[in-house]
Amino acid sequence: MIGLGMITMDTTDPRALAGWWAERLGGEIVHEADGWFCVVRAPQLPAALGFQKVDDPGPGKNRLHLDFEVDASADRSGLVDEWVAAGATHLGRRGEGGLAWDTFSDPDGNEFCIGDPH
Repeated sequence: MIGLGMITMDTTDPRALAGWWAERLGGEIVHEADGWFCVVRAPQLPAALGFQKVDDPGPGKNRLHLDFEVDASADRSGLVDEWVAAGATHLGRRGEGGLAWDTFSDPDGNEFCIGDPH
């Protein structure tokens, strides 16, 4: 049987981006390989996040992105302010089919969403 072990992102600075995600998700860097690869584990994630050094990450919108859930009673405006203050870019609030979410990009431009539980 195959299970999802890690979701990996390309970056020019694995340590910095891994540290940013670890802080935002209440996790920690559990492995670092000579500055070219870092692994983050966080209590609420079903898989690790990997950060892999590349010379030139591909331009444009990423074809795969992370979707995080937040309790429906959460202060969405406060959440946006918190993530932006930490270095994320808020790309907009969206909704469809009775669901609502906010789209962001991390300091390296990787898009992700935080929204209603599915």
